[in-house]
Amino acid sequence: MQRTHSWPEGHWNWPVNLTHKHGVRVGNMIYTGGQVDLDISGTVRNSGDLARQCMASMAYLQDVLRDLEADFSDLVKLIVYFTGDHHDEAELLKQIADIIGADVRPAVSMIALPELCYPGLRVEIEGIAMKGDTLLPRKALHLPNMPQLPQAFSHVVQCEDMIFTSDILAMDGQGAVHAPGDVIAQTTRMMENLATTLAAVGAVMSDVAKLNVFYLGGGTAEEWEAPARIRADCFPDPGPAPTGMPLTAFAHPDVATRIHVTAMRAQDGTELERRFAWPKGHWDWTTPLPYKHGNMCGQMIHVGGQVSLNPQAGVIDPDDMVAQTRRAMDNVARVLAEFDATLDDVVKVTTFYEGRASAEALHENLMIRSNSYRAPGPATTGVPMPALVYEGMVIEIEVIAIKP
Repeated sequence: MQRTHSWPEGHWNWPVNLTHKHGVRVGNMIYTGGQVDLDISGTVRNSGDLARQCMASMAYLQDVLRDLEADFSDLVKLIVYFTGDHHDEAELLKQIADIIGADVRPAVSMIALPELCYPGLRVEIEGIAMKGDTLLPRKALHLPNMPQLPQAFSHVVQCEDMIFTSDILAMDGQGAVHAPGDVIAQTTRMMENLATTLAAVGAVMSDVAKLNVFYLGGGTAEEWEAPARIRADCFPDPGPAPTGMPLTAFAHPDVATRIHVTAMRAQDGTELERRFAWPKGHWDWTTPLPYKHGNMCGQMIHVGGQVSLNPQAGVIDPDDMVAQTRRAMDNVARVLAEFDATLDDVVKVTTFYEGRASAEALHENLMIRSNSYRAPGPATTGVPMPALVYEGMVIEIEVIAIKP
C-alpha cells in the first residue's frame, strides 16, 4: 500500500526540527497529528482564546485532510484535548459540529486537562479519516440511553473493518451521571455502556484492539488497581492493548472515569483473526490483567502505552524524562518486532508525559522520540499530564502502525 505524508504549505511548525509530519495516509486509513493554533515559527496564536484556537485548529486539520485527498466528510473519529470545564466542552462540541456539518457524525472524545503543551494553548484536535476512491459507506449511530452527546456526533462509527467509539461513561442520554464522583461504581456502569455500544454494530469486547481510559486519581498504583480490575474482567485473555491515565478532575464535576476504544470486526459480522505481542522479559503491571502490549489484526497494529517499568512493575530511572523516553521507545520497537514490523511502519504516535505548559518539558522528550524515526515520520500528538499511573513514571507512548 502506498504511504503518503502531509505537510501543507504554510502549515504550523514546532520551534524545533522534527521528523514528524502532520498527517499520514496508508491505503484507506488517514491519521493526523494533534492540530493546534501555532504559526510557522511555533509561536502560539490567540493565546487563551478557546473559540479562535478551535477554529484555527480545525482549519489546519482540513488542510491536512485535503492534502491527503480527503475532507471532513471522511472523518470517523475526532479526539479533542482542551482546557476548561463542561461548559467549554459543550461550546467546543457545538463549534466543531458547525464547522464539519451535521451530516458527518464522527465519534468524538473530549479530554479536559489542566494545561496543554505550550503556555496559552487551550485546544489540540486530531482526526482519523477513512477514504477510498469515493466516500466509504459507514454506520454512524447515535444511541438512546447512552451518554449525552450532541446529535452531530455518533456514539459508535463502523467503517469497513474498523469500529470507533466516542467517550463512554456512566451517564445517561439526559446527562445524569451515575454515582457522582465514585470511580468504582462508575467504572462498572461505564463498561456496561461500552458493551451496549459495541453490540449496536454487532461487536463484542473481544473485538476491541485498543482502549484509552481516563480515571480520577493523583498518580498512585492504589488508585489505579481497583477500577483497572473491574475493566479487565470485561475482556478475554488475550485482550486489547491499553493506555490508562489518571486525571485530578474531569470537565464535568460528577464524572470519575471515561473510556473510548477502537475495535475491529469484519463487515460481514464475523470475528477477525489477530495476533498478540508480549515480548520476553517485557514490563508488567502490578496486578494481573488480560491485556497484551500489542495486537495485529489484518495490517493494523495497535501498541498500548509503553513505559519505563521492569517485569515486576518497578519504575526504571524514576523521574528521569530522557532515560524513560529512550526506554519507552525501545519497548515500542520490541513490541512492533513481534509482528515483524519496525518504527518505519508507525503512522500515529501519542505521548502522555508528566509536565506543565512548557516548551522545555515537551521538547525534552519530543526530540528523542522524533529522532527514533527516519524522515518522513509519523503523525504525532503530545499531551502533558498532571501525573501518570505510577509514582516516578513520567512518560507513556502508544503507537498505531500499518504493515504492508
